[in-house]
Amino acid sequence: MSDHILLVDDDPATIQLLASILASAGQLHFATNGADALRLARAEPPDLILLDAEMPGMSGFEVIEALKADPVLADVPVIFITGHSEPAFELSGFDLGAADYILKPVNALLVLARVQTQLRLKHGADALRRMATTDALTGLANRRLFDESLQREWRRAWRSAEPIGLLMIDVDHFKAFNDRYGHPAGDVCLHAVAQALARYGGEEFVVLLPQTARDGATHMAHTLLEAVTSLGIAHEGSATARRVSVSIGISCYDELSPCWTPAPADSRFAELAEGHSGADELLRAADAALYAAKRDGRAQVRLLDIARAGLPHLAHAIGAADRTPGGTPLGLLPTP
Repeated sequence: MSDHILLVDDDPATIQLLASILASAGQLHFATNGADALRLARAEPPDLILLDAEMPGMSGFEVIEALKADPVLADVPVIFITGHSEPAFELSGFDLGAADYILKPVNALLVLARVQTQLRLKHGADALRRMATTDALTGLANRRLFDESLQREWRRAWRSAEPIGLLMIDVDHFKAFNDRYGHPAGDVCLHAVAQALARYGGEEFVVLLPQTARDGATHMAHTLLEAVTSLGIAHEGSATARRVSVSIGISCYDELSPCWTPAPADSRFAELAEGHSGADELLRAADAALYAAKRDGRAQVRLLDIARAGLPHLAHAIGAADRTPGGTPLGLLPTP
């Protein structure tokens, strides 16, 4: 896969020169000011950015500050391009997170060598990051990556007033499966189930559904329920069925939630509510709904709204009442 390199300079001649030098290094993208550079980077995160330190309007230093403040772009290496050779100037860039400096007028061989070095380092860092966030057995996202994703997507949902759903899934009677068929067969079973799911830990999986209200989450849950059943993996030790099945708990935050806030920026509780507590409640509600699905016989789906995370006995199969808007937005925190 070709690397994506973003060239940022207010001088078109410099961009043309860099483009000719780096034509074989990857796919090149161009911006002549800081605002456009950030827009392009956010639309498609590059593998490397060559950034002019001094530009009118938004300087290169301001651009790199914005990049490092964005969790998606913070790890993208930035090489500053500048006519300044003073140590203090370079140190200022390194303090902000620059990976390297290239002095103007640029030397073609030096530019290509430094770009290739940074790309190699980026590839290595990406590989380590994948190892740290991937479940070794299934090859899916692991618990660490899920936790990071949940916090990020919750904040996005809250700030944008968008729905979010979460499915927590458990392989029914998996200990009995291991006892009967052995752990190697259990690993094969989990790998098969994992083709449609994301592993959370043990025999549990989760599916995070940004911009998805309860109807969509419920449709997905039943699709996954049927997908696992259709695998037809024998499970003679199951007290639920003669083949492997799953139980699924759904939690949701959408317009039908009693705590839905359509304009969180106007809420005096927004700063607190957009943090960890909302994501934690979404997870707690899904876990309680999963418990209800297992309590009620397994191989089925139960739903619990985020506002009722502490009331697991209210988890239920989705019905008409859940499809009718109602209730008053109360925010995620009680009004004093």
